[in-house]
Amino acid sequence: VQLQASGGGAVQAGGSLRLSCAASARTFTRGVMGWFRQAPGKEREFVASIRLGDPAKSSADSVKGRFTISHDAAKTTVFLQMDSLKPEDTAVYYCAADRRRPIVSAMSLETSYDYWGQGTLVTVSS
Repeated sequence: VQLQASGGGAVQAGGSLRLSCAASARTFTRGVMGWFRQAPGKEREFVASIRLGDPAKSSADSVKGRFTISHDAAKTTVFLQMDSLKPEDTAVYYCAADRRRPIVSAMSLETSYDYWGQGTLVTVSS
């Protein structure tokens, strides 16, 4: 499975961006897809994820109420709507996916994902 991420860019604080991640396999309708990010000089961290085919979602406390993850099953694409962006959201955002269906508490772990896309850069200026 190949993942194609897009939608990054530069925006001012308070603005919005929408990231997209498309899975190459049309049969990828079950499992989990999510987003992680890595800021300069920091370790990669979990942002949000969604289990495909059921409503289970997980998101980091730092983005709750501002970021929304959703899934378009017909396009095997996951979206990350990012609103009220802050300078600390500046990072390279990575899409991840797996055919397994982890429990909610495991959806934030990198080990729950076998497939990773290339990163897309999000820059938020103050």
